Amino acid sequence: MRALFYTLAAIFVVGCGSSQVPQNTTVDPDEPSNGKVSNNTFTDGERIGEMMNYLASNDMKGREAGSEGIEMAAMYIENYFKSYGVKPYFETYRDTLSNFKKPAYNIVGMIDGNDPNLKDEYILIGAHYDHIGTIKPENGDYIANGANDNASGTTSVLEMARYFGTQKTNKRSLIFALFSAEEKGLLGSKHLAKKLKEEDLNLYTMLNFEMTGVPLKGKDYFVYITGYEMSNLAEVSNTYAGENLVGFLPTAKEFNLYQRSDNYPFHEEFGVPSHTFCTFDFTNFNYYHKVGDEPALMDFGHMSTLVNKTIPVIESIANAPNQEIKLN
Repeated sequence: MRALFYTLAAIFVVGCGSSQVPQNTTVDPDEPSNGKVSNNTFTDGERIGEMMNYLASNDMKGREAGSEGIEMAAMYIENYFKSYGVKPYFETYRDTLSNFKKPAYNIVGMIDGNDPNLKDEYILIGAHYDHIGTIKPENGDYIANGANDNASGTTSVLEMARYFGTQKTNKRSLIFALFSAEEKGLLGSKHLAKKLKEEDLNLYTMLNFEMTGVPLKGKDYFVYITGYEMSNLAEVSNTYAGENLVGFLPTAKEFNLYQRSDNYPFHEEFGVPSHTFCTFDFTNFNYYHKVGDEPALMDFGHMSTLVNKTIPVIESIANAPNQEIKLN
């Protein structure tokens, strides 16, 4: 969420190629269950923690776009997709950015819909997996690990991909995209949105996940979406969740967060409902773009709950007979 930098500075003055999967980053695939698993217990904090501790480890040196560190993350994501039946959307998982000088890649997988009449409609579920790399040292630490920003969103999307990859319950087709170079100005999502538009993809909606590692405090909802008033996504989500899952954060509107994450290029290119799910509210996390954005500060139980609550919402949206999410 690099575009938040200047906003936060004011407030707190108060990604086609191929690669080999690295030998030391294997993913242990679970056996798919016979039939549908319980969405409410699909993942847990221990599993989330293992993924977060890898993606935001010091070994990745902050996952800056085009760096050796982010290459490790890219290979991890590719291996993850392969393990859980998520096939490459393009010839390989890698979507080479055309708008960034260094080699950088979005990692893009898909799961075909199982309904002959709905599978040509696509839902794109995304998050950026890059961060800002190394920065000015603080107490000898110079690695901006990017746990909340955005290993958290990346982990959430990977677990959703694992669910649909193993269960194959979706009638509409799902694209899972992990974006690079978000911190350089939404470059990965801009590149992919333009590319998919040129392919005339029939995109229904784009659901993005950003900074979901710590819970909201003092709210009567679990997660907010940016651009809340621009569509009925919150209403649809809450109906399927059977609770007040998605709410409105006034600060998100005040600082126009709708245009500051990877949902926005898809809104621009396709003109479809495109929103970011987030639990960072400017008061519950003090280490944005700092070396202190470490996995140890993340609430893995909260993260697993977010995934478990969101899966049935996405599943219901993917399987509804009509496109229920509408722009206002």
